[in-house]
Amino acid sequence: MKNPSTLEELIAALRCLPGVGPKSAQRMAFHLLQRDKPGAHRLAGALSLALERIRHCEKCNSYAEEAVCTLCRSPRRDATLLCVLETPADLLMMEQAQCYQGLYFVLMGALSPLDGIGPREIHLDRLVRRATDGIVRETILATNFTVEGEATAHYVGELLRAKGIKATRIARGLPVGGELEHVDSGTLAQAVMERRDI
Repeated sequence: MKNPSTLEELIAALRCLPGVGPKSAQRMAFHLLQRDKPGAHRLAGALSLALERIRHCEKCNSYAEEAVCTLCRSPRRDATLLCVLETPADLLMMEQAQCYQGLYFVLMGALSPLDGIGPREIHLDRLVRRATDGIVRETILATNFTVEGEATAHYVGELLRAKGIKATRIARGLPVGGELEHVDSGTLAQAVMERRDI
């Protein structure tokens, strides 16, 4: 027996989510239709509203409902510091850590030539304009410690240094509360190389 075409379309639409394969999408679709129609309506409404209202902040490129987000408008933030991140989720983690009081720029990805993601796709032109606005004194490159994140940090650092903007990179090493015996050798080696005076 074949599913109705609208059900097949729903299943296919759910597969666009990361980590959702055909079986998971089918389970979700059946659950929404069979057990949680109010939840399905709420999901459809929230998604529709988000697509209609959410856009990129003109300053930090993260998601916002206004032209400029509340973080970028805050007079309490240090406008001389600009932290460059890959995703809005990374921004949320930085805010939760309460270790940084500057402003942000979210790239919405990382350089990955094999995937067709170059400087234009991660808005480097907007980042350069933002970093060279005459207010920013230091950019903190907080991209992930993946091959793509490292390549992005290096590329952006060179680009900004050529414009006379100080570029620094977040440190990496052992996690707080981590035990040496449970840390991978690459992380341990990096922690030793990036040691500092106490």
